[in-house]
Amino acid sequence: MGKQFSISVVGSGSWATAIVKILGNNCDKVTWWIRNQKTVQYIKKYGNNPNYLSDIRFDPKKINPVSEIELAINSSDIIILAVPSAFLTSVLNKLTPKHFKGKIIFSAIKGIVPEKNLIVGDFLNKIYKIPVESIGVITGPCHAEEVALEKLSYLTIACTNTATAEKLAEMMRCRYMKVMVSDDIYGTEYAAVIKNILAICSGIGHGLGYGDNFQAVLISNGIAEIKRFVDRVHPITREITDSAYLGDLLVTAYSQFSRNRTFGNMVGKGYGVKAAQLEMNMIAEGYYASKCVKQINRKHKVQMPICDTVYRILYEKAVPKAEMKKLSEKLN
Repeated sequence: MGKQFSISVVGSGSWATAIVKILGNNCDKVTWWIRNQKTVQYIKKYGNNPNYLSDIRFDPKKINPVSEIELAINSSDIIILAVPSAFLTSVLNKLTPKHFKGKIIFSAIKGIVPEKNLIVGDFLNKIYKIPVESIGVITGPCHAEEVALEKLSYLTIACTNTATAEKLAEMMRCRYMKVMVSDDIYGTEYAAVIKNILAICSGIGHGLGYGDNFQAVLISNGIAEIKRFVDRVHPITREITDSAYLGDLLVTAYSQFSRNRTFGNMVGKGYGVKAAQLEMNMIAEGYYASKCVKQINRKHKVQMPICDTVYRILYEKAVPKAEMKKLSEKLN
């Protein structure tokens, strides 16, 4: 590695915990912001996160957990945001553009900021005046649970300045993590958002008893839906079959670790939306993304039958069985 950049991770969930583990392989010090002071003290004392991926053990010499958001931001050159999109505004509400001046910010959030209907990159640029070239995206295909087990995994780091993306890539490459870079910040971020909606639909289908044959057709139509949307909002040359797009969709739609698929499966089995959310006790980003993408697409008017189906089920209380039957007639 070249120069050692100081780095902070904002968030305490499973993905944030996995990212801290990855960074611990190469970084001398990782500042880790966690809202709950009791969790901070627990990690300092016992060396693991009691709430998520508790089997991961952290080196206390490398990990510095803190509960003051200003400290986490001020102490580092590179900041990774890894909190649910629905909570991002409340996490950052004490901060101003001055706090982020000269910083590089990467989003590991695969969702849209609901209050603003903006992807995280646009939110950071418009609200906190961070230059686009200083904003990046971390995307999969990668589940936190497999990172915890040190199973071979892949990440894509996207930034319009690929040299900036490479800085973080160097910090995250290790024995079990392959990291690629991309300049498609908008395409990778929107694809990461939409694949969560598609994974909910995959789960609904599974909950209703649809089999693997249907799932294959659903997901092949799903990647076409992603392509239509990202080509409309950010028309550049991209290979939609690359792992940052298709791979991330596949793992989210099929994996046992996918919270969006799990959420959809519960809805398909008859759970109400609120009941499924309460029982999961984790955030399914696709729930919030479904409404946001629906609103954003009123401007772009992209054909998105799968996303529209999920929206009607989640927000208009449409009957899942009837909606999935209608959707099945539209797929090819």
